[in-house]
Amino acid sequence: MDHARLNNPFPRAVPAAAIRNGDAAPRLSFAPTSKLVHAHDFPVGTRFRLRWDPSLGGEVSLSRVSSGDDACRTMWETVPGVAFLSAASVVTEADECRGSFAVRDGRARLVPHRQHVDKIRAFYRCDADAGADLLRGAAFQASDATRFPVLVITGLVSAKVSTPASCSCCGLRAGRRAAGRPALSARYWILLEEKTDTQVAFSVKIGDYQWTCTHADPAKSPPATATPTTTPRIHRPSLRLRLSARVQRPNSKKTRLTSNREEVSALLSAPERAEARPEEFNRVFVTYASSRDERFYGFGEQFSRMEFKGKRVPVLVQEQGIGRGDQPITFAANLVSYRSGGNWSTTYAPSPFYMTSKMRSLYLEGYDYSIFDLTKPDRVQIQIYGNSVQGRILDGDSPTQLLTSYTESTGRPPVLPRWITSGAVVGMQGGTDTVRRVWNQLQEYDVPVSAFWLQDWVGQRKTSIGSQLWWNWEVDDAHYNGWKDLVGDLGRSGIRTMTYCNPCLVLMDQKPNTKRHLFEEAKKLGILVRDEAGEPYMMPNTVFDVAMLDFTNPEAHAWFKKILRGMVDDGVSGWMADFGEGLPLDARLHSGEDPVAAHNRYPELWARVNREFADEWKAGNVPATAEEKDDGGIGSEDGLVFFVRSGFRESSRWAMLFWEGDQMVSWQANDGIKSSVVGLLSGGLSGFPLNHSDAGGYCTVDLPFLRYRRSEELLLRWMEVNAFTVVFRTHEGNKPGSNCQFYSSGRTLAHFARCAKLYKAWDFYRAQLVREAAATGLPVARHLFLHYPADERVQALTYQQFLVGTELLVVPVLDKGRSAVTAYFPAGAGAWRHVWTGDEYGAGTQGGFEAEVEARVGYPAVFTRAGSSVGERFVSNLRDLKIL
Repeated sequence: MDHARLNNPFPRAVPAAAIRNGDAAPRLSFAPTSKLVHAHDFPVGTRFRLRWDPSLGGEVSLSRVSSGDDACRTMWETVPGVAFLSAASVVTEADECRGSFAVRDGRARLVPHRQHVDKIRAFYRCDADAGADLLRGAAFQASDATRFPVLVITGLVSAKVSTPASCSCCGLRAGRRAAGRPALSARYWILLEEKTDTQVAFSVKIGDYQWTCTHADPAKSPPATATPTTTPRIHRPSLRLRLSARVQRPNSKKTRLTSNREEVSALLSAPERAEARPEEFNRVFVTYASSRDERFYGFGEQFSRMEFKGKRVPVLVQEQGIGRGDQPITFAANLVSYRSGGNWSTTYAPSPFYMTSKMRSLYLEGYDYSIFDLTKPDRVQIQIYGNSVQGRILDGDSPTQLLTSYTESTGRPPVLPRWITSGAVVGMQGGTDTVRRVWNQLQEYDVPVSAFWLQDWVGQRKTSIGSQLWWNWEVDDAHYNGWKDLVGDLGRSGIRTMTYCNPCLVLMDQKPNTKRHLFEEAKKLGILVRDEAGEPYMMPNTVFDVAMLDFTNPEAHAWFKKILRGMVDDGVSGWMADFGEGLPLDARLHSGEDPVAAHNRYPELWARVNREFADEWKAGNVPATAEEKDDGGIGSEDGLVFFVRSGFRESSRWAMLFWEGDQMVSWQANDGIKSSVVGLLSGGLSGFPLNHSDAGGYCTVDLPFLRYRRSEELLLRWMEVNAFTVVFRTHEGNKPGSNCQFYSSGRTLAHFARCAKLYKAWDFYRAQLVREAAATGLPVARHLFLHYPADERVQALTYQQFLVGTELLVVPVLDKGRSAVTAYFPAGAGAWRHVWTGDEYGAGTQGGFEAEVEARVGYPAVFTRAGSSVGERFVSNLRDLKIL
């Protein structure tokens, strides 16, 4: 039995202590006798400038330096009179169960009521060479690549509190009455630096707090070059684990992120000790201006929304959930596994990045948990779970420019080997005989096949959720009798073999034909993630527990590459690199780093070890001879391919290809065919340019009282969608026998063949787009916002339609029983020609144009740009393949 008891199917909302954006927002101040009483422009490098305007209480704005007749466009600006930097001290708890996380804040303390600006100053190389005090305070280090001048803003954030033990500004001692109300204040430094022609880096450092009095002159505040430590400061909060009082079972736990308060309790009054005041700032809030009509896109691979104005967007890697708000499946998932239903914001691959309809863009560096609060119409507030912030503000005149700038820093994928995009990737399970039988059927239907993806190569076990794999990365010779012969036979026919692995290992004492016990090997080597006791951290996964490889340990990298080498030496050309989102928040790691930040970094580490092996294999392999190819060998110029589902900001630097994880076999909006399109497009707007989903979905539920089974219609329509993604791959799902499969009947086989040929017909354009993705970061499948950002109808689109590059427009059928769609042709796009009829739409119209278009099964609504050479070649190929 998986669970000891049922859970609350309506888990409580997750509050986050924050400086709420309202009338009580901290105010901005500056000395009336300083130079800041007048407006002033400060250079940031040679291409950007910061403007200080003291009117309306003070505000700053960052813009690109205009050239010639170009208008000066503001890239970032603050709210007049409102603090743009604040901080707080918060005790935080995290609920965790099977890769699902909920971070919950308690009461925020030490919340500043004011931000005071002391100085704004530009520094040149001579200042850096002379060791300017403000630069030292901001922890700035110059290099040969530094683009001077850099800019520093410094001042104080102050929080009013009750009488302290002592006060540094007036010598007040405990028990004496202060002349003014005491406050905790801390020095801050904000550094702005031009990093590239299109990026300004920012960093925020907040010093240790000390007691001051509100009657004191801010000009006499602690110097900008020092951070007195009147109160001892603990820089690394400890993690204390306790069992959740609400979920009394070992598979769910509550982690409390606290710090040791005993060292400072003597400095606090009795009431303050009773309230257990934390002793350091561990939250940073950055607040700045927005406009009511500004739309926000990005935040990684999101599945429920394309646009986020009005939402609070958490950026934490985790399981996407089962249902994610769609009912009744979310209710049922939460009932049997705490929080496993997820919600609209849960995702495998978030990113602290956005771009807006006003051509503003920003991203955070580092891996701290963060929340982007977009709930107020006139401002944005970013809450960072740490005591410092780094990030970049981007400049661009269009979404494509912003995305190109962003991916230039965060990384782009390599050009995929042509074999992976030359035909269908056939997802199969069942063993050697089953694969050969289906292969014969595919030949009968003339299906262009690039690879067989055999995830059950390691053998299977039956669990309560269906068929699951043995997580011990070696071939099961009983399940795949004659494995090498099968791989060789497929290779001689030009078909590759792909497999499956993930960063977890299981005990293998219940599997009789195990050759290597990888869990025991990794445990002996000390390369597994450890718990508080120093033992392998065992995490629940349905009916079995798993341990996770610690990729902060270089030995784990080297060991796992040997596992991959053994797989590839048997002729395998690629694999699914699954999971990566479940690192526990209280884990002990080889590197000693904070596991909360390492949690968001782990997907990048996981992708990196796979990518390094693929690159090393390609670099070290001698090109195969003609004889070797005839014998099923693989030429090194072809390369290996792996695809991942978990990710973070810089995953595209390492991952070759993404897939969207485990969608329900459903028509529903938050978790199903529609969410697969949203995830595809939102990921594309967030720097994940090569992505695809399981054709037909994955998560299947087949119980007497609750059934989500893949219907034939859903499978056929999902195939039509995926024929226009970078990779066309099927999956049988977690309960293959409950789902319609591509091989279920002559009708499904014929449709699969048709969609595979439809996919093959734009192979030439796909290769061009893959190269473009590697060079610019632009995705293959694109939300129309990338090319028509001013069109308000386009701004509101979610899953209804998408572009392939710039030359193809796809309007998929995503609702049961529909045989027509409503297509929208944006303003300024020119005419579009319907592939199947040749009819043109949108020609000569001044604004956007909408039309109802027939879309029978097998004839999805696909359009090419009128007069496009890509469109003409695509249609010609459809005729040659005899599907037009």
